Amino acid sequence: MAEYTATTSSPLSSDQTRQGLTQPLTSGDKHIWGIFITLCLISLIELYSASSREVASSAIGVFGPIVRHAVMLIAGLLIVLGLQRTHYRKFYTSSVVFVVISIGLMIWCLVGGEIVNGARRNVDLIVMKVQPSEFIKLSAVLLTAIVAQRTQMKGGGVTDTGVTIMAVAVMIFGGLLIKQGLTNTLLLMSISCAMFLIGGVQWRKFLIVMIVYMVCFLGFYVITKGGDDGETVKSEQVVDGAAIDKANNTTGERHLTWLARIQRFNGDGRPKYEHEINANNRQEMYAYMAQANGGIIGVGPGNSREAARLPLAFSDYIYSIIVEDTGLIGGLFVLLLYLWLLARAATIAARCTRAFPALLVLGMAVMIVMQALIHIAIVTGAAPVSGQPLPLISKGGTSILITSIAFGVMLSVSRHTARTGKRQEIKRELDALPEDLRTANPTQL
Repeated sequence: MAEYTATTSSPLSSDQTRQGLTQPLTSGDKHIWGIFITLCLISLIELYSASSREVASSAIGVFGPIVRHAVMLIAGLLIVLGLQRTHYRKFYTSSVVFVVISIGLMIWCLVGGEIVNGARRNVDLIVMKVQPSEFIKLSAVLLTAIVAQRTQMKGGGVTDTGVTIMAVAVMIFGGLLIKQGLTNTLLLMSISCAMFLIGGVQWRKFLIVMIVYMVCFLGFYVITKGGDDGETVKSEQVVDGAAIDKANNTTGERHLTWLARIQRFNGDGRPKYEHEINANNRQEMYAYMAQANGGIIGVGPGNSREAARLPLAFSDYIYSIIVEDTGLIGGLFVLLLYLWLLARAATIAARCTRAFPALLVLGMAVMIVMQALIHIAIVTGAAPVSGQPLPLISKGGTSILITSIAFGVMLSVSRHTARTGKRQEIKRELDALPEDLRTANPTQL
């Protein structure tokens, strides 16, 4: 049973009263707004710099790629403006619908989605093509936030039932994602693990969940491995960074792709610059060359040398173009922006008196920052090659929309949550919340 630390106020008597109670308690967090706007500006500049191939083939001139991207960023801004005005309690009731839609889209994608780089990744919704994998990540944050706040125990911790529900849900999400790539699955697991700890899951239960995750992953690997003898990992054929089965031009055995990439990441003892550039390693090699060319201060926006040779410079490898254009200084600045977002979310969560807004704001920040760190790790060679966009900077409509939703939710929490020590604010917040959203914040130390 959830623990409630405040006396229940009298029920709201009218819609007018409820509207008054749900007015913002404070303005949207200026730090989060600043980070969002800065990332959008960086995105516009660097995507144009990284779009040499698209500029050459654009039917509407050199500004074609940037115009399309600007339209998506404007749509994202409108989402942020709309959500930050919405009281966070409304996310509680709409989250279940969002989760169901996400699962439906993912199943549709696995059955009849569009094949991109050897795997079914997109669903055509007429108005735009979406990647359901991005929806699944957000669904994991929303669902774990709901379950964790509903199953808080008196004295701290999450009930066994709550932990079980969260773990099973994440394993279902992971099962839906794993055919699309190991990185997305590992990202989902990382986000869920962070949410477990943020939600107050006890260490003993957390370790049990980790063991179950590992067993399930190994089981899936054995199943997908099938009849392969496992003695030799064959080289993958790569088209723009994705492994393709030469025989039928569809997705090959995924475990062979994973092993080939890990094997290439481990290397043969020789430094990278001594390796010959071929179809398998050209993405990473050109990305390393771009970063080396950038040096400390960079060559300047629009002066990238490698953007014309790097096939996915505008998406999965855009961080390498950022470093080439702005150097080590610019690369560190972008990294610090994401870390600043996480720190700011933690500050907001610490001042929340209720569990749900605290879990929401931290969960959204963790989702964005983990994806950014994985992208940066892949591009800089700290992790095996895979495809992962840089949130709000890489080209990609679904990624921009989902990231914008996350920013909107964080700003909503920053506007409508009561601050610790402010009794009048706390009373107003409690009066605006239904009974099952009054659980005390487990993140407060």
